Amino acid sequence: MSKRFPGIGRIVPFDGSADARTKWQHASPDLLIDAPPRDAGLAMSKQISRREMFDRLSGRTTAIRPPWTLAEAEFERACSPCNDCIKACPEQIIGPGRAGYPVLDFSRRSCTFCGACAEACTKRAFVRPDAGRPAWHVRASISRDCIEFKGTSCRLCEAWCKPAAIRFRPALNGRTEVRIVEDRCTGCGACIAPCPVDAINIGRQIKEEVSA
Repeated sequence: MSKRFPGIGRIVPFDGSADARTKWQHASPDLLIDAPPRDAGLAMSKQISRREMFDRLSGRTTAIRPPWTLAEAEFERACSPCNDCIKACPEQIIGPGRAGYPVLDFSRRSCTFCGACAEACTKRAFVRPDAGRPAWHVRASISRDCIEFKGTSCRLCEAWCKPAAIRFRPALNGRTEVRIVEDRCTGCGACIAPCPVDAINIGRQIKEEVSA
């Protein structure tokens, strides 16, 4: 896969890997903005807590637990943390966050919902993937930093979104409006790494969680 930007004239291959993303960004430095590190907020947030409300009000990124984890308070009581789920993840996107509790990092790959993390947990911090409960209540969101809003064609996120949850609509002055179709978005994070300006975030929907 490759991408050509108007006014740059260079075609840069992109295969979704971290190295390819770095090379792709360096090939178009005029399109980059000053953005915080992708994992800047991962190690300092809870999902549903006073800390999360503070993070949201202050604009910080909220940590995302692996899919099928219990409600946050119950999860922290059950989790050791032993790192079994981290070791079990075939995509290697789970890592230790605040106090060692597992969090997701979509900067390299997406979640495939394979259930390996849940199956590896012996502490009952997860529900069974086949228990009929949604994997999680997280969805993607796109900020105004997206270069489509500024009149530059990109759509890399669309190319990597298998559920076709990202929609583009022409706007005035050659710009494009971008939106997420929430009932299609799975929160898998496949759109995160390809974005050249870090304009996409995965966050929780405000929904009441139920325990196992």
